[in-house]
Amino acid sequence: MIRFSSPLRALAIGVLTLISLSAHAVTLDELKQKNEIRIAIANEIPYGYQDMSGEAKGIGPDVARHIVKQLGIEHIRWETAGFGSLIPGLKAGRFDMVAAEMAILPQRCKQVLFSEPNSSYGEGLLVAKGNPKNIHQFEDFTKKDLKVAIMAGADQLEMLQALKVPGSRMVTLANNADAISNVSTGRADAYAATSLTVNELASKSDKVEPAAQFKDPVIDGEPVRSWGGFTFARDSVELRDAVNQALTRFKKTDEWKAIMKRYGFSPADATESFTRDTKQLCEAS
Repeated sequence: MIRFSSPLRALAIGVLTLISLSAHAVTLDELKQKNEIRIAIANEIPYGYQDMSGEAKGIGPDVARHIVKQLGIEHIRWETAGFGSLIPGLKAGRFDMVAAEMAILPQRCKQVLFSEPNSSYGEGLLVAKGNPKNIHQFEDFTKKDLKVAIMAGADQLEMLQALKVPGSRMVTLANNADAISNVSTGRADAYAATSLTVNELASKSDKVEPAAQFKDPVIDGEPVRSWGGFTFARDSVELRDAVNQALTRFKKTDEWKAIMKRYGFSPADATESFTRDTKQLCEAS
């Protein structure tokens, strides 16, 4: 056991106190007083990303702007982080809210708070042009010696694990942008992501394409669909509740439907976003 002298003990306590304070989530009143909120995105089209001019775009940021205005806060400081760093960043107090349309999953609900769903979306696979390995579903990786790439921290990992895909057949990437080169050069035979992400990546290169006749993964007898929401630190209950109130009102408007359509979400995706609430999603087995 390491024992500190009194001065060192006092210094250690002071450092721990500062760390604790820095990780404490600010209240809604504090955000209103500062007139600014820090919102993180993962640079993933069409959920939340920066365009060429540095402006935050995507369904998450567009809806967040409306909500923040309703909360009486004028300024947003946008932060960009790797998807796998979003939850740690919230827990460390580096930002106040995440607008990345992160899927609401039970294991994540144990670490952070989620708003009610803002979106719903299905899955897809990015494959090399012509789909030479004849890949059409996540289950193919359980039957064939193929490699599937996934983004670090993404929920496709849990899906593949639930389907009993061996870890040796998975390749972890730092971000979506790396998927095209990995698939086109054969380092991975496919990239597993949401259908919207797959379509966006395919539009950027003629060396890859979405897997045709894709079949949604079926886990425990149910086709997989995700519901995305805004994310908060666990002690930001007041902020989450205020966002929920504004989001519930906004989802009843044509403006919200227009945002969904603008970023490629189908009418079915919009309708599905109302079919689950966060309590159900957090308690799902």
